[in-house]
Amino acid sequence: MSRKPMVRPGGRSARVQASVHAAVHELEAEVGREALTVPLVATRAGVTPSTIYRRWGDLQELLSDVAVERLRPETAPEDKGSLRSDLEAWAEQFLEEMAAPTGRAYIRDALLGDPDGSNAGQCSAYAAEQIAVILDRAAGREETTPDAETVLDRVVAPMMYRILFRPDGLDTAYARQLVAGLVGSTVR
Repeated sequence: MSRKPMVRPGGRSARVQASVHAAVHELEAEVGREALTVPLVATRAGVTPSTIYRRWGDLQELLSDVAVERLRPETAPEDKGSLRSDLEAWAEQFLEEMAAPTGRAYIRDALLGDPDGSNAGQCSAYAAEQIAVILDRAAGREETTPDAETVLDRVVAPMMYRILFRPDGLDTAYARQLVAGLVGSTVR
């Protein structure tokens, strides 16, 4: 059974999670991912290995939790003034970040340490939240909008497939092509 950390806002639980996540990032930069071990992370974080095993289960589940946190968008999608422009800008940034070696590693980690699928669901929720902001803005401008699931199916899903299985040749033109196929090629 997967052990997912239950993080309360503040308190020891949040401090432990923050210190363990920071230790993973620091150690990846210093010694490389291949050298990471639970005892090494625990020592750097100032916790016992049993704390990590109790909260995360194993190193892969810890790396998955770290990846999900790193995949969380830091800002709201940029407002470019129209549904198409907003979706294009978001899709281009999403593709650039996820197709980069670091993004691909985080995607891999999020999925590999996720036996129950909750991390994948959280990553999907991040994209859906960003898309909802774009669609709400467009609706506020009285633009006709697709539903979020359609955007996920026609823009995000093909990009993720290509990122994971056919990454060669991915560029911003591909992201724009997907958006154009969804919202049409009308002039902005």
